[in-house]
Amino acid sequence: MKKDGLEVALGARVRARRIAEQLTQAELADRANVSVGALQHLEGGAGATITTFVRVLRALGQADWVETLGPAPAPFNPLDLLDGSPRRRRPAVARVRHRRTPA
Repeated sequence: MKKDGLEVALGARVRARRIAEQLTQAELADRANVSVGALQHLEGGAGATITTFVRVLRALGQADWVETLGPAPAPFNPLDLLDGSPRRRRPAVARVRHRRTPA
């Protein structure tokens, strides 16, 4: 599997932060409640889950990093996409009711 440049860059930053905190991979993995292998994948840019990434960020005290991505998105209401025209309705389907015959 080819490594993604962004994954490699994120992993390198996590690794640098871990080293700056003077933590071993085993210590950080234990703090983050992830396996050492999952942390190695994250640091190596070999793919990791969002859950692993978030747990490691929290364990490093960097959970607020996400705020640097930009403002939180505004609440989204799908009805705002309507242009004011009446909603399209499905064509009426003739329903046939069947009566039960008494037994």
